[in-house]
Amino acid sequence: MSSNIVWHNHKVTRAERAENKHQRPCLLWFTGLSGSGKSTIANALDVALHQRGYHTFLLDGDNVRHGLNKDLGFSDEDRVENIRRIGEVSKLFTDAGLIVLSAFISPFTSDRRMVRNLFPAGEFVEVFMDTPLATCEERDPKGLYEKARAGKIKHFTGIDSPYEAPERPEVRLDTSSMSVDDCVDHLIGYLLQRELIFESAQTS
Repeated sequence: MSSNIVWHNHKVTRAERAENKHQRPCLLWFTGLSGSGKSTIANALDVALHQRGYHTFLLDGDNVRHGLNKDLGFSDEDRVENIRRIGEVSKLFTDAGLIVLSAFISPFTSDRRMVRNLFPAGEFVEVFMDTPLATCEERDPKGLYEKARAGKIKHFTGIDSPYEAPERPEVRLDTSSMSVDDCVDHLIGYLLQRELIFESAQTS
């Protein structure tokens, strides 16, 4: 980093921005295999929170690779950089007082820890989509597992690239046995219990 770069302190703090929105900023980090339900559940929770009057933003792995991270591939090195950038963007959004939902495979424990360390204690919520590989492969919504098995895609998580499952996630969901509504209800309950959202903030 250049010695000519100096941090500029904002006069409006993240706490003041959050207070204006009547909520506590946090990051819900959805991690899991392709087809495990990350985007589906994150989108459903985003809708549920929006309907309750909360200010949210959803970051999705595929969408981000169309813009911010379109220069990155799927090597281990590029995956690390992909998550680093998303972690920093997520932090900026929480600094604005938002509840952020990020849906990324993020297969490496060290990368998820790196993002967690960007946030104050309690503001990083790791949501492990603990859906079995067999279920994910059976769904194969993008046809990626079939291509990976045929050798047409290299470095595919769960096939020829490892996925390091979280050992102690804040929330664990399995969409092979839980419906979308079940998952959303579970997440809403967790956020209420942790007082990251509040019943009184809900709109009629």
